[in-house]
Amino acid sequence: MSHLLSGRAETPTQSRILTYVRDEGPLSRMDLAARLNVSRTTVAAEVGRLVELGLAEDGGPAASRGGRRSTLVDLDAGLRFVGVQLGATSMRVAMTDGRLGVLARASSPGADIRRGPEAVLAEVIVLIRKVLADHGIERPAGIGIGVPGPVDFQVGVPVSPPIMPGWDGYPVRDALSREFGSPVLLDNDVNVMALGEQHNGVARSASDFLFVKIGTGIGCGIVVQRHLYRGADGCAGDIGHIRLDQNGPVCACGNHGCLEAFFGGAALARDATAAARTGRSDVLADLLEQHGSLTSEHVGLAITQGDPASLQLVRDGGRRVGDVLASLVSFFNPGLIVIGGGVAGLGHALLAEIRSVVYRQSLPLATGNMPVVLSELGNDAGVIGAARLISDAVYAAG
Repeated sequence: MSHLLSGRAETPTQSRILTYVRDEGPLSRMDLAARLNVSRTTVAAEVGRLVELGLAEDGGPAASRGGRRSTLVDLDAGLRFVGVQLGATSMRVAMTDGRLGVLARASSPGADIRRGPEAVLAEVIVLIRKVLADHGIERPAGIGIGVPGPVDFQVGVPVSPPIMPGWDGYPVRDALSREFGSPVLLDNDVNVMALGEQHNGVARSASDFLFVKIGTGIGCGIVVQRHLYRGADGCAGDIGHIRLDQNGPVCACGNHGCLEAFFGGAALARDATAAARTGRSDVLADLLEQHGSLTSEHVGLAITQGDPASLQLVRDGGRRVGDVLASLVSFFNPGLIVIGGGVAGLGHALLAEIRSVVYRQSLPLATGNMPVVLSELGNDAGVIGAARLISDAVYAAG
């Protein structure tokens, strides 16, 4: 069924109805009236308007509580959102329903963000059109997109992104909005991953948490009182460029010794290649010969084969990440730290080292009830979060 969005929520009450139903499933008019502290007549009127806007529909009779049976309110069955996550070397697209359940996925694992915005967005458009066409959708209710670099959220453009040459100031939001005739929002990739984990992952019940993405780069999504914190200029959480050693390796940002230069995915591949070529790891040398280049996945494979050099690389990287996070714990006092991104696929070896350093270096009061865990959503975190981002806007009173 195709779905053409007629509008967005018009009042705060409509916005709250949509958000409740998105996050909790169909609710009766009686439940909604009690939660909103308004009359059932008001709820009926607001729901009627949401039905006219193509955002809600009747979901059948609610369970009987005696007396006249209330009617369930559900999101319109044809409501569709699209979430896009661009990485340095990957591209993922998902289409969701109104409650952000993933209905279809498409990806281009060999993507390279350095090809520039025109080439990359052309491929994004192809993938979006494919998932829409496969399900008979003419136009989504909205599109959210995350990119691996700083973003001016209000303007919808990347801002001086170190690993995205040619993207500075490019009107990503407006270009996609013109293409599909739908509202579009652009944000940093780690921010949308944090939103995804908050919506349907391990951070569902967390009020204040950090989502740390370790991929080609390293970033941190900050959630305060269940709201994403972007900072004054949209670059809050850019922990990959915290300097650890002024004499350290050159980073993509041009500085020396950044965390990312020591242990992003690119740095890990660099160090693994050096270990292979200098004879420190026969396992990595064999993998390099087989594949021509090494990635963090090859390091993980080498660890499963008992390679001590690979294990040491991961422990060294985990220690550096832990050093930075220990400082953040002392400063921010989060209730939870979630580790995600491609390099997080290294699993327990990495997580154990990060945990050890954070718990050892932080005050017991700050860490006594603070788990450090891996993402539950994996590759879906970014696309679900991007869909959550745009659904928040569509469901908000405008």
